[in-house]
Amino acid sequence: MIPNEAEEDEGSASACRAADLLLDMGSVLLASGAHCGRVKRNIERVAEKWGYKVELFLSFTGLMLSIKDSQHPTRRVARFKSCPLLGVHFGKVTEISLLTWSVLEQDVSIDEVETRLKEIKAMPHHPRWMILLGVGAACACLCMLAGGSWKDAGVAFVASFCGMFVRQEILKLRFNPMIGFIAASFITTLISGLNMVHHFGASPEKALATAVLYLVPGVPLINCTIDLIEGYIPTSTARGVNGGFVLLCIAVGMSMSILLLGIYNF
Repeated sequence: MIPNEAEEDEGSASACRAADLLLDMGSVLLASGAHCGRVKRNIERVAEKWGYKVELFLSFTGLMLSIKDSQHPTRRVARFKSCPLLGVHFGKVTEISLLTWSVLEQDVSIDEVETRLKEIKAMPHHPRWMILLGVGAACACLCMLAGGSWKDAGVAFVASFCGMFVRQEILKLRFNPMIGFIAASFITTLISGLNMVHHFGASPEKALATAVLYLVPGVPLINCTIDLIEGYIPTSTARGVNGGFVLLCIAVGMSMSILLLGIYNF
């Protein structure tokens, strides 16, 4: 049966609305640290429940989506959206995954999905003081696990705390994120390197080695490996190159501090 003009317009509008919603959902997932396979599964889960066949192209900084009505194959809607790198927020990733399962199992309407997605997008990050204390405590614990003393752990805590504070300030000024990595690495190594010069603790080299570990891009490198295994070669390559460049920036900042302090036995 051929739909009349009113039905065609209504179907096209519904397809456009679904495409925009799915694209928004995918961009939030991608920007919050989800790997490509997870983004694809979540979008397909909702699209198939609503009667659409979806095709996705995922890149490092954006995604393209095309949906087709299963009952009317001629109705096809394509959308593209750039995706800024907002940082890791697994809370958003988890909530969107739960939302897609709700659509599948509880027949949640598109109006409810749109409302819930707006709430998820508005979820705040952890308070700044909590991030700083968490980074400092993590690096101090790593220092002790590596064999450092309490004094070495204290130096690692202060160094990583100050380095993270500097990085946050640079990001607030909207400078290139790589400058933030270099500056944070420089400040962190400069403070922890003073332990090498004055020997506050019994194993100052442990504090120097562990204080900068909070800068290591663990999530991008893990996602790079997962994307490579699942066959998303272009995105995997981009993630790997980005992670490698972050590591290079960390090395540059550390090298500048070590040379400035005159440390030659590290």
